[in-house]
Amino acid sequence: MKITIKSTTNPKILKFEASEFLVKNQSYEYANIDEAKDSPLAQQLFYLPFIKKVYISGNFIALERYDIVEWEDVQEEVREQLEEYLSDDGPIVNEVTTRKVPVTVYAESTPNPSVMKFVANKKLVDQPWEFSNLDEAIASPLATELFQYPFVKSIYFDENFISITKYERSNWDEVIMEIREFIRTYLEKGKEIIEENHSLENSQNQVTQPSENLSETSQEIVNLLDEYVRPAVAGDGGNIVFQSYDEDSKTVSVILQGACSGCPSSTITLKNGIQTMLQQMLGDKVKEVVALNG
Repeated sequence: MKITIKSTTNPKILKFEASEFLVKNQSYEYANIDEAKDSPLAQQLFYLPFIKKVYISGNFIALERYDIVEWEDVQEEVREQLEEYLSDDGPIVNEVTTRKVPVTVYAESTPNPSVMKFVANKKLVDQPWEFSNLDEAIASPLATELFQYPFVKSIYFDENFISITKYERSNWDEVIMEIREFIRTYLEKGKEIIEENHSLENSQNQVTQPSENLSETSQEIVNLLDEYVRPAVAGDGGNIVFQSYDEDSKTVSVILQGACSGCPSSTITLKNGIQTMLQQMLGDKVKEVVALNG
């Protein structure tokens, strides 16, 4: 088990991302060792005197510290402790409780300065959704309400996070707390995110990845993108969708969503990275990658 340290926009919270899923279908938050009675891992972490809160969700553990230390002084020690504990198959959560978990939302910056990623401690959607304007957001009551904020340009939902793109005239420092609290309150009330009668297949302006009648090379490309690229871009608040492969020109077309879309430098970097990776894996089957913004 490998642990990677990821910073967040809150200097007191550090994210320790695992190479495998730690818990499925539920997230956990603990404010002290008594609350952590169902989690041997959280209990062990609370023996560290600087740990204030523990969040466990999906493939990561987020820790909030007290002011008695700086993360730079202790983060490597915590990472090694987590790696050792998880590699020894230490128990994470004894999932026998039906205790309601409070909804938490925290913000993460992305490589695209116009996009902020808001991460929840619960699953939000089963598949990615992207909305470029209020008219497109008809399928989502949450997106419809978010578009009421004048600084919101586009919205992307995936798994347990929401990536919001702002207009350039707005400053994230001025609105980030307001939007984070709005999302948290909305989720805590259990309100609908995507209406039940809507699916990607019957929604206009939504990008779906072809899954039928793919050539052998196309399927290889899809598999490589799923394994090597999609997890990385999801961590940055975005997504990549395979669109097509032209066997004559050996050109791969992909669509970028969320934080990956609309940022020229990120688009070029990601395009070149995908092109290099596919050429290394598939040889002369791939000559060029064309990256389109969703």
